Amino acid sequence: MIEFKNVSKVYENGSVALDDVCLNIHDGEFVLVCGHSGAGKSTLFKLLTHEVVPDSGSVIVDEYEVTKMRRSRIPKLRRKLGVVFQDFRLLPNKTVAENIAFALEVIEEKPKVIKEKVAHVLELVGLTDKANDLPEDLSGGEQQRVAIARAIVNRPTVLIADEPTGNLDPTTSKDIVDLFKHINDFGTTVVMITHNMDIVTYLNKRVIELKDGRIQSDNMRGAEFNEA
Repeated sequence: MIEFKNVSKVYENGSVALDDVCLNIHDGEFVLVCGHSGAGKSTLFKLLTHEVVPDSGSVIVDEYEVTKMRRSRIPKLRRKLGVVFQDFRLLPNKTVAENIAFALEVIEEKPKVIKEKVAHVLELVGLTDKANDLPEDLSGGEQQRVAIARAIVNRPTVLIADEPTGNLDPTTSKDIVDLFKHINDFGTTVVMITHNMDIVTYLNKRVIELKDGRIQSDNMRGAEFNEA
């Protein structure tokens, strides 16, 4: 479960990012977080990963109260989270398999286990035949699939994606979204930040719309998101 309890965040320049936000996301849900630039989407994302902390309120991910965590426990939180970024953030000098393996190497997983897990997620994302390619040899959609494989190789309970289709064409975007749906079908909670109305409508999942740091709406009908 993810829970925000009366969470507020104001940056040093006086910008109000979040204002008394309360929300609950249950295990296994697929939730879209929408809103225009400056609505608070990125801050919500950073609060979940402990990149920033709120000025008031509590953020809870599973059994962890993120806002009160000691720095030494943050790596344990991040093992529960898989994170996917718009710009992929792949290591350019490592192969596809090595990029995915790196997420396991940093937590000192055994080499045999790494090999097995990498092979499994490569098959899941449809890139087994690209294992030895470098990121520069891949299309944008393939690079995003590698990023997703890296995010899920440690079997996180929550997968967070920040504009994961922002740099992709419509057809590729649909394929990536279908992959997220497939991952969600295994029971992984998915939180996707997006401004793409086509994706919102296509998924028809729960939509949380932020506006000026507050929750404007929280519903199951993505088509109601106000883009005007």
